[in-house]
Amino acid sequence: MRTLAPPKQIFYSGHFFVLRFLFKIYMGILFDIKRFAVHDGPGIRTTIFLKGCSLSCQWCHNPESMDPIQKTVSKTVFIGKKKFTGDETVGREVTVEEVMKELRKEQIFMDESGGGVTFSGGEPLNQSDFLIEMLTACHAERMHTAVDTSGFAAWETLEKVAGVADLFLYDLKLMDDHLHKRYTGVSNKLILENLSLLMELKKKVRIRIPMIPGITFTEKNINETLFFLSGLNSQIEGVDLLPYHNTALHKYDRFEIDNLLKDIKPVSKSELINVKNQFEAAGFDVKIGG
Repeated sequence: MRTLAPPKQIFYSGHFFVLRFLFKIYMGILFDIKRFAVHDGPGIRTTIFLKGCSLSCQWCHNPESMDPIQKTVSKTVFIGKKKFTGDETVGREVTVEEVMKELRKEQIFMDESGGGVTFSGGEPLNQSDFLIEMLTACHAERMHTAVDTSGFAAWETLEKVAGVADLFLYDLKLMDDHLHKRYTGVSNKLILENLSLLMELKKKVRIRIPMIPGITFTEKNINETLFFLSGLNSQIEGVDLLPYHNTALHKYDRFEIDNLLKDIKPVSKSELINVKNQFEAAGFDVKIGG
């Protein structure tokens, strides 16, 4: 996302606005940076979480990422028996260079482990201008890049990102369009079309499938997903089966978001062995977890 004059900056000096316009200073809104991540692509990685998402998946473990704007919420911390409550701003506006300074601190760990930088969210394609600038800057410093995406964006946007990304971690949730709309808020048609086009570009892609009991983790959805992936022309790097967990329950309370799946039980890795075997029998490299 390219923001030349976001609302909070109209009170800044005119000189600052002119400088940003002339030098195309791209700004992004992040809500977290996770260091030493090992489930967001190969090796040890730094994961950059961009704020804002066009989907509203009922099982989202980052519900604070959905809203694209910065938000102030109340935060309570207990130290011993003492309770401290204060305001916390979720989301911060950053420049490409500010993020690069953070990434350089971790570069030795990324390089030694064959890791790199992963852009996640939210949906990173929603801030495509900033994302492309970040990917370009990472490549200039020989950092491997991955984009964790739902694929829900205009093809023109995804194609531009594909030109500078090393790897895509591509989410496939539900093959049934009606159910996809019910549980994520959007149709899956664009997502499936974009994946087919991305594979035609021969980009490296790992498919990520969230395993939500009774929703995505059903015999019907697994069989339909396997059938669709087997029909793609290009070789898929692999498939990641992501077991549902409920560690984000407190976030829904904290951000006052209705949690429609609060009673669903977590999925253990052992429960996914049969699914793993099914995909491996079809020729896919499969991991349980990222």
